[in-house]
Amino acid sequence: MNPSEASLATPAATPRIIPRSEHRISRSHISPNALRVLNRLRDGGFMAFLVGGCVRDLLIGIEPKDFDVATDALPEQVKRLFRNSRLVGRRFRLAHVFFGREIIEVATFRAASAPSQGDEPLPESDPEDGEAPELDEDEAQLGADSVAAQSPTRAAAGGPGATDARDEDELDDVDRRFDSSGRILRDNVYGTIDEDVWRRDFTANALYYNIADFSLWDYVDGTRDIAARVLRLIGDPETRYREDPVRMLRAARFEAKLGFQLDPATARPIATLREQLAAVPPARLFDETLKLFLTGHGASSFQVLRRRGLLTTLLPTVDAYFTTHPGSLVERLLLQGLENTDGRVLADKPVTPVFLFALLLYGPIAAHIEAAPSARWHEAATILEACDRAMREAQARIAIPRRFSLGVREMFALQPRLEHPRGRRALRVLEHPRFRAAYDLLLLRAAHGLAAPDMAQWWTQVQEVSPEERARMADALSTTTAPPRAASSRRRGRRRRRPAGTPAGS
Repeated sequence: MNPSEASLATPAATPRIIPRSEHRISRSHISPNALRVLNRLRDGGFMAFLVGGCVRDLLIGIEPKDFDVATDALPEQVKRLFRNSRLVGRRFRLAHVFFGREIIEVATFRAASAPSQGDEPLPESDPEDGEAPELDEDEAQLGADSVAAQSPTRAAAGGPGATDARDEDELDDVDRRFDSSGRILRDNVYGTIDEDVWRRDFTANALYYNIADFSLWDYVDGTRDIAARVLRLIGDPETRYREDPVRMLRAARFEAKLGFQLDPATARPIATLREQLAAVPPARLFDETLKLFLTGHGASSFQVLRRRGLLTTLLPTVDAYFTTHPGSLVERLLLQGLENTDGRVLADKPVTPVFLFALLLYGPIAAHIEAAPSARWHEAATILEACDRAMREAQARIAIPRRFSLGVREMFALQPRLEHPRGRRALRVLEHPRFRAAYDLLLLRAAHGLAAPDMAQWWTQVQEVSPEERARMADALSTTTAPPRAASSRRRGRRRRRPAGTPAGS
C-alpha cells in the first residue's frame, strides 16, 4: 500500500459498536425535542440515530447548538409521523421537525451502494451541526434574495406552514449528478446506515448515537480521532475536495472552532485545489462565510484561512491588502473586531453581517479612499464610492445581499459625522438605525489610533446621560472643528508624504 494511502479513512463494512458504559454521552445533555423525534421514529419501527457534529460535541464536552437525526424512514414517512414537519431541499430531501424556534433536521440514510474512492457522495447539507449565526433581530429576516436562496436547510425558516417551491412535487429526481470537475450537483439516493457513512465528510462527524440502546456506532475510527483531536477526511482527500470544494472551508472552520489539527493527508491537497472554490455558487459561499465568522470563532477562522491560503480565494482583495500590509493597524483592528464579535456570540448576543463585512472590507475600503486626493478623503462621495468598489470586488466571489452592502455604506458614511459632531444636530445621529454599528466601529478605530479617542469617549458619554445633559454636551461642542476625516487606514496626526513603499496603516 502506498504510504499516503495508509492514513486514508475508509469506512468499515460493519461498525464498531460502543456500549453506553464506554462513552460519555448522556440523554440529559440531549435536547428534549431531539429525544422526542428519536423516540417517535423508534416507536414507529424505524432506526433512529443522532449523527454528525452534535455527537462529536457531546463527546468533547461542548453543548451542541443543533441536533441532527438520521433514519431509515423515507422523508414522506417522517412527514406522516410528525404533523409539525416539512420537507425541504432539492439536492438533499430532508424533513424539518419544528418545535417553536428549534428545528430538528431528519435525514434518510443515503447512497445506492458503498462507493469506491472517486465515487463518494456528498454529506448532508451540513452534517456538522447545521451551525448558523444568531443574527441581530433586524437582520434575521433576509428575504428572498439571501438565506432562502443560499441553502435548503435555511429555506424553512418560515415554519412548517410556509410554502416552498422545492417541496414534495419538485423532488422526484433521485439521481446523482456531477459536473465536469467531479463536483456533485444533485444527489437524492437513499440507502442503509452502512452506506450513509459516506455522506459524512470527516471522521469526527461520522459517529451515530443509537436511541435503541444508547450505543455509539463508529465506522471510521472517529472516536479515536476525536480523542487525538485530529480532523481527517473520509476517503481520498483530493477526490472529496473536488466533489465539494466547500469541504476545504469546512476543514478550516472545524480547525478554528475545535482546535483540531488537520491530518497531513487531509491538509495537503488544499494548496493545489483551493481555486476550485471559485466554481462554488456565491450564495453558498456567503452562507459559509457567516458560519466561519459569526459562530464564535471568527478571529481564529481568519488566521486559519490565511494560513491555509483559502482567504485569497474567498476574499481575494482582503487577502491582498493584508499581504501588502502585514501587521498593520487595520489587521489589528480586524482581529479585535472579530474577537469582540466572538464574545457576543459566546454571550448569546445577536450579531450582524453588516458589521462583519465592514471589518473584513475595512482595508480595501481604506485603500480606495487613500487612492483619491487627500483633500477629498472626508467627502461622502469618496467614502461611498470606496465602499461600493470594495463591495463589488467582494461580490465577485460572495453573494452579499443588498441590505448588508447598504448597511456597510451607512456605517462608513457615519464615521465623519461621529468624529466631528456639530452642535445639537449631532444628536440626530443617535436615532440612525446604523448608529450602534457605526459607533462600535468608531471605538475600534479610536483604540488603534485611526480616530480621535476623545470623540469616541464623547459618544460613549452622550449615550449614558439624560436628554437635557445631552443637549448641554452638544452645545458645548466647538463650532469650529477641523474638517471631518474619512475612515482611512492611517494614524491620526499631522499628514506627511509617505516615503515610497511604506504601507498604509503600518
